[in-house]
Amino acid sequence: MASSLDGKRLVAFAACIALSIAAWGLPFLTPIKLLAVMGHETGHAMASLLVGGSVSEVSVASNQSGHCLSSTPTGFLARVLVYSGGYVGAAIAAAVLLLLTFRLDAGRLMLGLACAWLALMGLLYGRDLFTLAFCLGMAVLFAAGARWLPLAAVSAVNLFLATFTALSAVLDLKDDLWDSAVRSQSDAQLLADLTVVPALVWAAVWTATAVVIVGGGAWVAMHSRRMASRPPALVARPNSR
Repeated sequence: MASSLDGKRLVAFAACIALSIAAWGLPFLTPIKLLAVMGHETGHAMASLLVGGSVSEVSVASNQSGHCLSSTPTGFLARVLVYSGGYVGAAIAAAVLLLLTFRLDAGRLMLGLACAWLALMGLLYGRDLFTLAFCLGMAVLFAAGARWLPLAAVSAVNLFLATFTALSAVLDLKDDLWDSAVRSQSDAQLLADLTVVPALVWAAVWTATAVVIVGGGAWVAMHSRRMASRPPALVARPNSR
């Protein structure tokens, strides 16, 4: 099975990136930005659970901030993984969404998974009214979209969500880690306090990792699968006399 770059996918991806950048500051994108924040905090939560810890609260706020309160083992590696889980987890989620949308064409499934994810996060870890209302409200919207939207509309929604999530995973790193004032209160500073490695170095490592993950996911997603060509079968001909 070989693959080739799909021009239509590439054009659609580029168009969605351009649209996202042009509309980045508009209020109607706030719910989608909050989804990206929830994805970041979910990354911290999943990392905490993977290293044997527990999660007590995950929160998002209307000003697009968020936090994850968890109890983790005191080991060095466990803390590095948990502190890194937000940005790296968001990049992995973006790559998966790109693959689901472009490569696997899993339209309604993607909306259904988003519904289940938000409902679980809200019910299990939402401790404030805004977080609970946001998670359950968006879960209902995704469920309704998966059930009633025509397939073309589902594809358009998935395309924009996947592209915006990928763009957000990279731009959030720029906004959060390459601004010195913000970086001093970020996950990078938590790791700098834990290690002898400066926050700026952690910012560089996470940025490079996120670019590789999102770029790799986009590269695979932009290729369509095609069957390898086979030589024509030989047909025996009777001898002529």
